[in-house]
Amino acid sequence: MKQEILEQEIKELIISALDLEDITVSDIDSKAPLFNKGLGLDSIDALELGMALKKKYGVNFKSDKEENKEYFKSVESLAKYIAESKNITLE
Repeated sequence: MKQEILEQEIKELIISALDLEDITVSDIDSKAPLFNKGLGLDSIDALELGMALKKKYGVNFKSDKEENKEYFKSVESLAKYIAESKNITLE
């Protein structure tokens, strides 16, 4: 699977799961932070996004895991985590 395709799917999921009406896929930079300065998501958004990712890709996030900060750093890092978890080779 191409990394760009997975990142595109994640961006679409972010927009739909979080009801971001004024944001388009092209507005989201794959390398930009999802929280604070970047997209400006908060902890509630993280929970909703985590549940949406679990539903779509079957990946799990543990609430007490420090690694979650790395996974949710950007769309790019989420794509890499999903690919690793599901044994998908990214091109």
